[in-house]
Amino acid sequence: MRMESMEYPGNLFVVAAPSGAGKSSLVKALMELDSHVQPSVSHTTRAPRGQEKHGREYFFVSNAEFDAMVQADAFVEWAHVHNHRYGTSKKAIEERMAQGADVILEIDYQGALQIKGIFANAVTIFILPPSWEELRARLERRGEDAADVIEVRLHNAAVEMAQAHLFDFVIINESFERAVFDLKSIVHAQRLKYLAQRRARAETFKALHL
Repeated sequence: MRMESMEYPGNLFVVAAPSGAGKSSLVKALMELDSHVQPSVSHTTRAPRGQEKHGREYFFVSNAEFDAMVQADAFVEWAHVHNHRYGTSKKAIEERMAQGADVILEIDYQGALQIKGIFANAVTIFILPPSWEELRARLERRGEDAADVIEVRLHNAAVEMAQAHLFDFVIINESFERAVFDLKSIVHAQRLKYLAQRRARAETFKALHL
């Protein structure tokens, strides 16, 4: 895929973290505080569950449709998860940003770096735990995984956190309230950058002959 100049009114934020660092909770809290930040809607080959609607939680597609999108290079990243496939569509991201929304993606570090290679102006954010002891404690408190699975997650976390230096911003999630404030600050600061303002307020810049 070629790199996009990303001349849209909206911004793209990409958040990665090891399991247990609190990524999903932070992104959810940000979206509750800032309605201008919207999630990217992924495509999936699984069937809708409960009250899920096509185009809201996911775009539900057949295996053949998903194959066609892979062949057309329509995804910025895609993966197999629990016998189904999930993908992040380049077009879905572009459409939301074109409407002026700031799009936020929760993704693994490999996907985040792939997206940065496609959308040059994407803002990448890595969430770190305050310590190994706290990360282990959070994984144990969740009560979702057996001890051997927790060890695998901690091993994977070491690999993932070694990539943090490749990201634009790093948030240490020691105090949840402070981490939410930090995430909000990054989003707000990005909106005030010259190029972001020029995209979002194109008419004002034009009127000022800028």
